[in-house]
Amino acid sequence: MESVIWLGIVVVLLIIEALTMGLTTIWFAGGALIAFVTALAGGPMPLQIGVFLVISTLLLIFTRPAAAKFMNHKVEKTNVDSLIGKHAVVTERVDNLQGLGRVMVGSVDWTARSKDESIVLEKDEVVKILKVDGVKLIVDKKED
Repeated sequence: MESVIWLGIVVVLLIIEALTMGLTTIWFAGGALIAFVTALAGGPMPLQIGVFLVISTLLLIFTRPAAAKFMNHKVEKTNVDSLIGKHAVVTERVDNLQGLGRVMVGSVDWTARSKDESIVLEKDEVVKILKVDGVKLIVDKKED
């Protein structure tokens, strides 16, 4: 009878996973499957529960990062994220200490700040976009 319960848990967890596609219950379904096999082999209930917990935890720790990377490899960058690594032209001197700085990326004007407060970037200088911080671009001198 215990094996039927574990099999039912496996089925329910797989259905939830199929409906959500969120990599949330698949690890526990694996643990329940091994607990099902343990029950078929005649293992006592405490052993079955222990196997379920240990296998689920191991699957979660060791396979989730790789599976998440595989599942999310086709995630496209948003428009703002796609700016990172591109080049821009300084249209207003970038000076963090004075709170100044604007750059042009394509035909769009952005507020800009240097990655380091000691770096001042002059007008018409080409810079590299390192990150987006709110509505400001964090830039650095273009590497030649």
